[in-house]
Amino acid sequence: MRIVAALIAAAMLLGGCGLRPLYSGGGKGAVAQSLAGVTVGPIPGRAGWFVRNALNDRLGRGGESTPRYRLEVELDDQITGFGVRSDNAVTRERRTLRSRYRLVDAAAGTVVVDATAGSDAGIDVVSSEYATIAAEESALERLSGEIADQIVVRLALYVSRTAPAAP
Repeated sequence: MRIVAALIAAAMLLGGCGLRPLYSGGGKGAVAQSLAGVTVGPIPGRAGWFVRNALNDRLGRGGESTPRYRLEVELDDQITGFGVRSDNAVTRERRTLRSRYRLVDAAAGTVVVDATAGSDAGIDVVSSEYATIAAEESALERLSGEIADQIVVRLALYVSRTAPAAP
């Protein structure tokens, strides 16, 4: 009986905590609609291609002719060797992908979000050059997705705080 009373009390306290779903309303909610109004500018390089595609997938970019926001992204992609053997051969690499991004209000031309995102991955360097290159490429694809996730979460928080309340 005490357990049931404790669960009921906990449920009542949880209801008053002020938490609300970020994507309430699904694809028709205010946050999803605002994110669909973000256009992603070109990002140079192979890493830029991966990040831009990941961002477009996650933002759910609609067919709007005049987007409300423009997202500008700059990337820094580095591969650093470490784990050096006695013959000076690298046995491990770290691929680091960092981004600086700005969300610009398209109508006013003002920057409303200016932030960074980053992630890194370890890569084993093996005797097969092909396998090492494939591992580096796989790491870049994973890191691009992680960067895109971080950016979209930050943008969703911004639009959730600035979007008009749902009726």
